[in-house]
Amino acid sequence: MKNFIEKIYDYNAKEIKRIMPLVTKIESLDEYMVSLTDEELRHKTLEFKERLDKGETLDDLLVEAFAVTREAAYRVLHMKHYPVQLMGGIILHQGRVSEMKTGEGKTLVATCPAYLNALSGKGVHVVTTNEYLAKRDSEEMGQVFNFLGLTTGVILHELTPEERRETYNKDIVYGINSEIGFDYLRNNMATSRDERIQRDLNYAIVDEIDSILIDEARTPLIISGEGEEATEYYITIDEFVKELKKDVDFEVDEKKKAVTLTDDGIERLEKYFDIDNYADKEHLRLRHHITQSLKANYEMTKDIDYIENDEGEILIVDTFTGRVMEGRRFSDGIHEAIEAKEDVDIQPESQILATITLQNLFRTYTKLSGMSGTVVTEEEEFREIYNLDVIVVPTNEPIQRIDRADKVYTDISSKYYAIASDVKECYEKGQPVLVGTASIQKSEDISALLKRMGIPHHVLNAKNHENEAKIIARAGEVKAVTIATNMAGRGTDIKLSDEVKSLGGLKVIGTERHDSRRVDNQLRGRSGRQGEPGESVFYVSLEDDVVKNYISQKYKNILEKLVKEKGYIDSPSANKAVELAQHSIEGDGFHSRKDIVGYDDTLNKQREVIYNQRNLVLDEEDTKAIILDMISGVIEETLNTIVSGSVDKSYDMKMLSELNIIDEKELEGIKALTSIEEAHDLSKELFSKVVTKYNVFEEKVGIESTRSNERHIILSVVDKLWIDYLNEIDIVRQGVNLRSYKQVDPVQIFMLESSELFNDMTYSIKEEVVTKVLSSINNVETELV
Repeated sequence: MKNFIEKIYDYNAKEIKRIMPLVTKIESLDEYMVSLTDEELRHKTLEFKERLDKGETLDDLLVEAFAVTREAAYRVLHMKHYPVQLMGGIILHQGRVSEMKTGEGKTLVATCPAYLNALSGKGVHVVTTNEYLAKRDSEEMGQVFNFLGLTTGVILHELTPEERRETYNKDIVYGINSEIGFDYLRNNMATSRDERIQRDLNYAIVDEIDSILIDEARTPLIISGEGEEATEYYITIDEFVKELKKDVDFEVDEKKKAVTLTDDGIERLEKYFDIDNYADKEHLRLRHHITQSLKANYEMTKDIDYIENDEGEILIVDTFTGRVMEGRRFSDGIHEAIEAKEDVDIQPESQILATITLQNLFRTYTKLSGMSGTVVTEEEEFREIYNLDVIVVPTNEPIQRIDRADKVYTDISSKYYAIASDVKECYEKGQPVLVGTASIQKSEDISALLKRMGIPHHVLNAKNHENEAKIIARAGEVKAVTIATNMAGRGTDIKLSDEVKSLGGLKVIGTERHDSRRVDNQLRGRSGRQGEPGESVFYVSLEDDVVKNYISQKYKNILEKLVKEKGYIDSPSANKAVELAQHSIEGDGFHSRKDIVGYDDTLNKQREVIYNQRNLVLDEEDTKAIILDMISGVIEETLNTIVSGSVDKSYDMKMLSELNIIDEKELEGIKALTSIEEAHDLSKELFSKVVTKYNVFEEKVGIESTRSNERHIILSVVDKLWIDYLNEIDIVRQGVNLRSYKQVDPVQIFMLESSELFNDMTYSIKEEVVTKVLSSINNVETELV
């Protein structure tokens, strides 16, 4: 029976074979396209749109549209798509993921499917990993689209709402995932139609899709507002947590990245905060903040997970790319806990106003596609979470890079000196070196070592990223030594001179294995582009995080007996051990992200209900039917509750009385109700009475004012209760997550508990809206009297 890898290979080969005839047809139109004048080529856009209007599909237009884009790119940019680039473009149009190696020109690949899909008039988003690339690609590739009569724009952080609206209305929009995501959330917080800035999400091409939909997908997008928690509370919690002793008061599970109190720690806490039972429901918020402070102090590390800038602000570092995540704060009170830990100004605790994971943001698009140089190792995740398959596109030129076997050492110190020695050897012969590190701290450790050896070099990390593109672009020069965190200038070409090629090309040195093979492959891919020579090697130690948490001490002891000299372990067993450890971490990471999606899938269904309700209110000219439906529902539900006796009857009758829904006679009638049928008949009578009053109110106030009042009441109530729900459910999720240690499925528990809370909230929305609407009627009646 074929293994998984062989099946993928066979499937990939068949798919490439199916796509090739389309590529051949596109190329066969080359002579015809060359013969067209600029005006005739440009007119093809109008022709395609007319044909779509007459019933043809985008698939019908694919061959001609790709050929037109190809010729336009040649005339404007002097670039003509290679067959493999056309192949990549077809895969993107089909709503799939295209793996294309570094240097294969993915930016140009995206022009063909972007042009074709923009012909529908529904908009195309090309999503990149940073604003520099979004702006660069928009300006460069935008020339092709503009030549063909389409409009192009780029979403940048500094744009005003009006500028954003104008940009989103363009045919093809470039931007980064967070800006597009935050705009999506703001769109669904609009209180009038005029406040909306974004069209429906139609088609996305995600560049470096693995970075965006896997690496960054661990942190949800959150729009926050100021909360009520006092700053002193965080300081008090932090002071207590810093007094705790590891392995006495708390334990750290490095494998699961979790910090938990021991029984001794809980006893100490109860004494410190003068409480009887830490597990009581009333202490849920305290438990939440203690958990976050433990995480901030004993799991999260400065210059790895976050940095502190010169202004004393705590900024998140994307541990996969090394980039600062601008405008993002850790959620759940962790950011404030870190601010307390680092003794900087604690920003007022934020409450969640709106949130969405990147997974669910991109699943909102009608069609999703993406490309990356390193994605096939994550095919299972793309299939399971995004329903996307991955097709590997052949390289335009055979890969010449030599990928060496890992060099494994017993300890980090021996490994670092071996790396420095390797760098020195390359520097002395003139071969450029790119040293990839997993964190800011490690990049600075390597830098310090090279300084002592007198080797000139550049350091590129989250503290020094302004000149990223320039530093990376020059990383291929003779004697260039560049140390970079995993950002490694993705999207920027490293150009090599003939002299450098003769020296063996760019050498990539990885200072440790990452949590994912894919990220290691990204680093390797900085070298050997477009058939150029290159070399890569990874240095690993038994003290690296990837290895130490996933290899037993017994196996480490065996490996240490195989040491040759200077801590070097020369054995295939060492390499195999590292490989197995990495596979285990990848599996844990996948399951962790599945849990994140599981939680947000539940929330996403609820989010859709709320957003659809809001949009209905904003788009509906006549909201009276919505209000009357709510009034009818609340009256009937209230009477049914009274009949069933499931809650305090006096509360419901008091509410009906205070809202002038019932008089004394009707009050006696309600007390005498004995069946649901009687309750139903009475609810119809009461509803009819309210409708009469509402019509009088409408006549007195005016139709336009009444509709405006209705809209305002519904949206304000929905937003208030949804925000309260989001913040409550966030604490519930934190508590549920801890139950995973008791071998129960936390996602399933969360689904059940959140469903109950959501149902309560939706009824509360109706009840509060009805209360406010009827209060408005009663106020006007009182004024008239």
